Amino acid sequence: MPKSKRSTVVSLTKTDKKGYEGKEKLIEQIQECVDRFEYIWVFSVKDMRNTFLKEVRNELKSTSRFFMGRNRVMAKALGTTPEEEYKEGLAGIANELHSEVGLLFTNKSPEEIKQYFANYTQPDYARSGNIATETVIIPEGPVKRGVDPMPHNMEPLIRSLGMPTSLKNGIVTLHFPYTICREGETLSTNQAHLLKLFYHQLAEFRVDLTCYYHKGQVIPVDN
Repeated sequence: MPKSKRSTVVSLTKTDKKGYEGKEKLIEQIQECVDRFEYIWVFSVKDMRNTFLKEVRNELKSTSRFFMGRNRVMAKALGTTPEEEYKEGLAGIANELHSEVGLLFTNKSPEEIKQYFANYTQPDYARSGNIATETVIIPEGPVKRGVDPMPHNMEPLIRSLGMPTSLKNGIVTLHFPYTICREGETLSTNQAHLLKLFYHQLAEFRVDLTCYYHKGQVIPVDN
């Protein structure tokens, strides 16, 4: 009689009691979701923000369950080889769990999930290390952000970030046009800070779907 996939013993790396219990709980939760949900997706997040991911979780919480982080433990729960996998074919999903990815368990059809995430994007502020998607130049003269003058008490801050400014009659003034960033360049910490101060959102939060599991098969997704 063939060995049941569900009787597989999952071994954990040596750790303290609290860490061990946390890993065991995560493994149990994931395996419960394998039994409960019809589809398992692997996804990655571009320009990760917890606020936006929480919003996605809340919108789908009645029909889905998300897990993100601790890739090695999640992979252990699914099984990384045919001999260890919790259900047939799950090793194909487990071996996709590397870098910043997560698991989405759902009963929604693939078409519904693809459409939902294709329509869900949120503009956000770029971080240092991101690539600038446009050139941003602040013109010479009185400094504004949006339609409002830059508050005078912020002049020391923007000057410390590299902008050639001074106060003239209490007005933050730029001595000559200043380029915060150019399209295609990697942003520094100062550049990312200035872009946020001037309300320029050059990043976009979105969820990219890698593949999904259904009835023993792993189906790749073309993004």
